[in-house]
Amino acid sequence: MKIILAGPPRSGKSCLRFALKEVLLNWSRQSLCPYPYVITACPDGEGAWHHQTAASHPELALKLKTENKASFTPAHAQLYADSVQKCIQPLVLVDIGGRMSAENELICAHGTHAILLASEPQQIQAWRTFCHGLGLHVIAEIKSALLDTTDHVNTTDLGGVFTGSIHRLERGDATLHTRPTVLALAAHIVKLLV
Repeated sequence: MKIILAGPPRSGKSCLRFALKEVLLNWSRQSLCPYPYVITACPDGEGAWHHQTAASHPELALKLKTENKASFTPAHAQLYADSVQKCIQPLVLVDIGGRMSAENELICAHGTHAILLASEPQQIQAWRTFCHGLGLHVIAEIKSALLDTTDHVNTTDLGGVFTGSIHRLERGDATLHTRPTVLALAAHIVKLLV
């Protein structure tokens, strides 16, 4: 499974990626699922290191993000697309940028599944259309609810799409991996791997 994490900018994709990786990594250590390999496919300066650095050294995280941020060039897109295409790990999470662009089309063309994250239903619909146009099987549609105080886990529909909402996806929050939606989504992913 090469799962694309898709949605608009500042919806919490990188925070969700970090939380999912933490849960899946723990389960991998218990031989409950394969190792969750992560590809950060956007030159926004937020690599896999960013969340943990923001938790302990927020000023340093901001400084490094600013220094590492780059324009999204065709060369970047091809590099990321090649990484996704050539990755042979059984479970891959691909964190893309928040734009429906030619660059992201190139990267996503090598994915197999998608998790959509957005704060508004019309944003979910737009990303659903984008992903379906690329042949990605959408396995989850999550509402990012910054001001809510609890998560909501809904049932999986007949098409196998997990739905729910997750509250306050903020960098540096050490509890993201304990959220009900993250845990249920991770379980959904593992179930699909079987």
